[in-house]
Amino acid sequence: MTSTSKVTIHMVSSLDGFIAKKDGSISWLQSTDNYPKGVTLTEEEVTEFVKGIDCYVMGSHTYEHALELGWPYGDVPVVVLTHRDLTSDKKNVEFYSGDLDQLLKHQLKPNYRNIWMVGGARTTKDFIRLGLADDIVITIMPVILGDGTLFFDYIGQEQELHLKDVTAFRDGMVELWYEIKKS
Repeated sequence: MTSTSKVTIHMVSSLDGFIAKKDGSISWLQSTDNYPKGVTLTEEEVTEFVKGIDCYVMGSHTYEHALELGWPYGDVPVVVLTHRDLTSDKKNVEFYSGDLDQLLKHQLKPNYRNIWMVGGARTTKDFIRLGLADDIVITIMPVILGDGTLFFDYIGQEQELHLKDVTAFRDGMVELWYEIKKS
């Protein structure tokens, strides 16, 4: 296992902690807010940051949303966690339904340095419960949904975090970057 491999959970949520509306829609993910003190990332900065991500892991519903949104992951390897019989015309997509610990230790960490888990409430809970993630990056949208799918719901264990960074964006989004403290 590569000791420099890092697994980061990334999620976008409403202020009240929801990652999708009750009907599963994510139409609220665009912000029209204007916070003058916030930063604006250039397309070049975003492109450079994303180039550093070697592999993505996501649940099947996140995969389906990504296809609807125009597939933002390019040719970077993507592992979709599912027990459903899904197919893809993308050569960089692999479907996986086995043990997560085995996937990370034997397949992903030996081959990738910067692994991002980008979605699914159930997948997030599994990664935290199993101690598979190193960091959590949560981007909070300036909206209260009031109902839907919670990002964190009943994980069943306490988990200490260390705040690494906070960024307020001009569009009103706030990004919190936490390191997961290992016990």
